[in-house]
Amino acid sequence: MAEVRFENVNKRFGQTIAVSDFSLEIPDKEFVVLVGPSGCGKTTVLRLLSGLEEPDEGKIFIGHRLVNDVPPRDRDIAMVFQSYALYPHMSVHDNMAFGLSLRKTPKPEIERRVKEAARILGIEDLLKRKPRQLSGGQRQRVALGRAIVREPAAFLLDEPLSNLDAKLRVQTRAELSKLHQRLGTTFIYVTHDQVEAMTMATVIAVMNKGVLQQVGKPQDLYEKPGNVFVAGFIGSPAMNFFDVIVKSASDGIYLDAGSFQVPVPEERAGILHEYLDKKIIFGIRPEDIYSPRYITPGIVASPIRATVDVTELMGNEFYLHMVSGDKQFLARVDARTAARPGQEIELVLNMAKMHVFDSETQITLLS
Repeated sequence: MAEVRFENVNKRFGQTIAVSDFSLEIPDKEFVVLVGPSGCGKTTVLRLLSGLEEPDEGKIFIGHRLVNDVPPRDRDIAMVFQSYALYPHMSVHDNMAFGLSLRKTPKPEIERRVKEAARILGIEDLLKRKPRQLSGGQRQRVALGRAIVREPAAFLLDEPLSNLDAKLRVQTRAELSKLHQRLGTTFIYVTHDQVEAMTMATVIAVMNKGVLQQVGKPQDLYEKPGNVFVAGFIGSPAMNFFDVIVKSASDGIYLDAGSFQVPVPEERAGILHEYLDKKIIFGIRPEDIYSPRYITPGIVASPIRATVDVTELMGNEFYLHMVSGDKQFLARVDARTAARPGQEIELVLNMAKMHVFDSETQITLLS
């Protein structure tokens, strides 16, 4: 069993708080991604779990075993780093077998594990090569193979794709997801790239400034972010935010952004009555903004007018950088939309997908 549990873990480096009151339970066989900006503490969490760092307070469990004082080699985990860290003078086979040899694993067992890992990763024809004869993607597979042969209870992966080019990252993401399904082992993966998190994870844990912000399935974090940080971090392009005043009229509640006003759907209006005449944060994703000619059926449409600042044709879609008053925002619209810089156009917001947050706490006002 490879459940992993953190209980109120704290880690400081001098006066810097790297991880603050971190509690997280990771069930066996999950693919959990720790995601957040650089310096948010996610790699420190991985190093604490691996035993490369010691917590100042709190407890860390692997399975039912408290591992705070257990040496890294005895924790039954394998790490894959951003750096491949392969021995240049050794063949692929020997790089993969080296750790097992140090543990005095019988040679027949070493051969079985190396061949099986090579088969899984599709590098059977590379076993006799040296690292300098491999591409970046092949080296990364060898680094993964070196971890796989250990048959650990959990894999810890620290930004393993960041050295690969864009096309190879997409390919390797898919390979890692298939590898997780095939091995049926707990994967804990660290990245600052929310696209990697959304595409691979069964569970995402979002961190910022050493604090765990929200944990959930990828789609849940996308649709129901718990605060402004998560809403802005999960999703690409990022969510648009506006400071608005909640107003009441004879026909219902609306949000006043100064340069535009949008009505709140009746089913969402109740939560905002206590915020009348107060400032809140209104969020809308770029993909929930439409050109009037290409509206998806069934949306709760609210038109606004804004000026086109910059256009980006992405092939199958059009990114419009818009200006409304002193506010800038991004719309992700149909590629057939006619718009040019400097032109004032009408756009439609799907208010069924609106998000609202408390201005002071930045916590969502939607349940």
